Amino acid sequence: MVQRQQEYVLRAVEERNVKLVRLWFTDVLGQLKSVAISPVELETALEEGVHFDGSAIDGFSRIQESDVLAKPDPTTFELLPWAEGGNTARMFCDIFSQDGDPFEGDPRQVLRRNLEAAHQTGYSFFVAPEMEFFYFADGEPTHTPKLLDSGSYFDLTTSDVASDLRRETISVLETMGIPVEYSFHEDSPSQHEIDLRYTDAMSMADQIMTFRLVVRELALERGRFASFMPKPLEGMQGSGMHLHLSLFEKDANAFHDPEAEFALSKVARQFMAGLLVHAREITAVTNQLVNSYKRLVVGFEAPVWVTWAQNNRSALIRVPVTKADKPSSTRVEYRSPDPACNPYLAFSVILAAGMEGIRQEYDLPAQTTRNIFELTAEEMSDLGVHPLPQSLAEALDVMEQSKLVHDALGSHIFEWFLRNKRSEWRAYKSHVSQWELERYLPSW
Repeated sequence: MVQRQQEYVLRAVEERNVKLVRLWFTDVLGQLKSVAISPVELETALEEGVHFDGSAIDGFSRIQESDVLAKPDPTTFELLPWAEGGNTARMFCDIFSQDGDPFEGDPRQVLRRNLEAAHQTGYSFFVAPEMEFFYFADGEPTHTPKLLDSGSYFDLTTSDVASDLRRETISVLETMGIPVEYSFHEDSPSQHEIDLRYTDAMSMADQIMTFRLVVRELALERGRFASFMPKPLEGMQGSGMHLHLSLFEKDANAFHDPEAEFALSKVARQFMAGLLVHAREITAVTNQLVNSYKRLVVGFEAPVWVTWAQNNRSALIRVPVTKADKPSSTRVEYRSPDPACNPYLAFSVILAAGMEGIRQEYDLPAQTTRNIFELTAEEMSDLGVHPLPQSLAEALDVMEQSKLVHDALGSHIFEWFLRNKRSEWRAYKSHVSQWELERYLPSW
């Protein structure tokens, strides 16, 4: 099978006159990295991999163990339509240590390991994300981003740069084999959403990495700037990455039970319970920036409390209505992640939490049917409901005590992630903002 895939890639490179092949991988934080090779080096790269200095990549190797091996995954071969006349292709890589073992600092290998663990119990993990982002006039951090439109949710704007960009982005994604289910203008001005069609978690993590690059590249070509920053504008809603999740047993949706309430099987309920029990522990990974927690506040439709409900958008977990006569559509929606996360790591901890619920047979608590945003903290406490972490510092404190997150990520990434993010928090904590100057300088 692998041999046939490699032969297909080599043949496609020749037939399509590919001049350059970019080998992609990510660092621990989810920043896309690339090594470019010529087609004459491709066969060797597919067979043996490409050596590079891992110590140059954040979260990879230490100096004394620096060399790693990037091995292209031939199933991810695609042309880059916007690059150099379409004569450039890309493949995602798995990273290995010099002795041939999966490299523990590679987020893609972390997800692969967690998916294999689920597969050993008979499950495949499928994901469909709602990708929210902003288009701005520029990306200068010295001033408030300039909006391109004043539209709101589902608004049909007239032909403009933003709507043209969204249409062109969808076309490029489809050309690259990334199917789009929906697209529309989101609630905030200049905010847009493109929803990708569900597929297996590894393919989807690769697609999200590609999606973010495509959106940015096409915006830059038109002299505009696209941002996946969770909360770029004060007083407006931020960008989330709501994830629609399901487990399959071969071709059957393990979340579906036509006789159960909301068509949710016992497996689905235990998976949801696992997410609820471990939600606070995994939040540092699904929401990894200081800025992420300025989105997770009351009043802007983002989840704040660890609750679930059927079709209640104020809850952390929502259960969308199952389409009639379509069992495969039964799913749960996890609403806290944002598009700045590393999808490989986010999917890993989400899957680990859900699978723990199945293994330990967690009981799903009663759903919260009231509008959570209208309840006080005291009322939520009386209901036995806990809040998500309110800052990156709090999220890291909870994560540090989590065996589940440690085991899901592995010691290498777990420890590096904590060190890196605590450094980010210290830098933020010592920063004096314009808000502080305006509030305190005149009076104190």
